[in-house]
Amino acid sequence: MYDPIQLRSFLAVERERGFSAAARRLGMRQSTVSQHVAKLEQAVGRQLFLRDTHRVELTADGSAMVGFAQDILDRQEAAQRYFAGSTVSGRLRFGASEDLVLNELPEILGEFRRGHPRVDLELTVGLSEDLHRALADNTLDLMFGKRRPGEQHGELIFRDRLAFHAAPGFVLDPDGPVPLVTYPPPSLTREVALDVLRRTGRGARVTCTTDSLNGLRAAALAGLGVVLHAGSLPPPGLEPVRGHGLPDAGEIEFVLVSRRTLLSEPESALREVILTNADRLRARSGPR
Repeated sequence: MYDPIQLRSFLAVERERGFSAAARRLGMRQSTVSQHVAKLEQAVGRQLFLRDTHRVELTADGSAMVGFAQDILDRQEAAQRYFAGSTVSGRLRFGASEDLVLNELPEILGEFRRGHPRVDLELTVGLSEDLHRALADNTLDLMFGKRRPGEQHGELIFRDRLAFHAAPGFVLDPDGPVPLVTYPPPSLTREVALDVLRRTGRGARVTCTTDSLNGLRAAALAGLGVVLHAGSLPPPGLEPVRGHGLPDAGEIEFVLVSRRTLLSEPESALREVILTNADRLRARSGPR
């Protein structure tokens, strides 16, 4: 663990390009700032600044520490705001993709509710495309869902690879079209699955259409076909289909999207909580 006071002194020296100017900025004696930096260098085990009588410059390790120090201080500040109690109040209509509610998101929303008890949170769970329409129709304020790589709407939270899943022991005909269990149009994963199977010459036969994740899971477990889904967030009981000539379906991106540029206090508070906990979503979602 690195001392936040030492990190602040380090960043002040980096920004002011000198110990004297950093001391004036922080309201400290120069010797105190020098002591903070020396202790930080001792904790790191690396020299962070090159010093002479005329200049102060970062070493390569010092340049790396700038980013780490700012991240540590930002996370500490976010934690302090989060646990200090909130006076934020109002209504927040939040939509989330079904993929996410099987993962860490419910626990994160529970923490948000405990930290912001005066926010009236209304949760809608559905397909990302339906949530986008609800946002456009002003029936949602903020949504957490999927987009294709290359699309620009929303704020990226994490990426995942798409993979075909099926019931354990499912046998796929290597020559015929791929039996596909999927959401109805305009499902993003449905479009990706049909497009990639068509382009690679396999073709697809839609054997089941359902508007719920539980429906996808039930149909796949019944052996009706394969499901294209975020690879690290598979429906319970399903396994990746390996081999059989199935193509790589690429990546999917999970994003936060707001219906307005200037967020309300409840929207801003929830966004901050999700961003602060993004590592938890990524950790469960595996390496990227």
